[in-house]
Amino acid sequence: MNQSPFPTPDPNQYTEEDVAQLVHTFYAKARKDPSLGPIFEEHVLDWDAHFVQMTNFWSAQLRGTSRFRGAPMPKHIVLPELTAGLFERWLQLFQETTQELANPSLQQHADTVAKFIANRLWQGYQMSNNPDKQPVALQIS
Repeated sequence: MNQSPFPTPDPNQYTEEDVAQLVHTFYAKARKDPSLGPIFEEHVLDWDAHFVQMTNFWSAQLRGTSRFRGAPMPKHIVLPELTAGLFERWLQLFQETTQELANPSLQQHADTVAKFIANRLWQGYQMSNNPDKQPVALQIS
């Protein structure tokens, strides 16, 4: 029984090329975004390595591969002055990207994972940076 909040990864449903296209298309948008771009440009020091890491992450989520090694939460918790609006913008750009790729199955799967991740990172960020306040959920559809 699948206890995960997301769909079961399926290596037969998406190719590595699908995953790489998602990652590269999304980050091309994010890097140009007026609110997200400066944050990524300041904190991602090696874009080639970041693309490999993010492709491995999304390959694990979508295809069930096991190449991803990392801990996203600590990297996000230490970023200064993140807001719910930034996480919501990240998710909006991500969903625009998945829609443009015109693969409904990948769109549904990746968007479900992205919503969960955005909420989890935002909750963790709030609990770490404002431990005396009750975390507030993102306003996402």
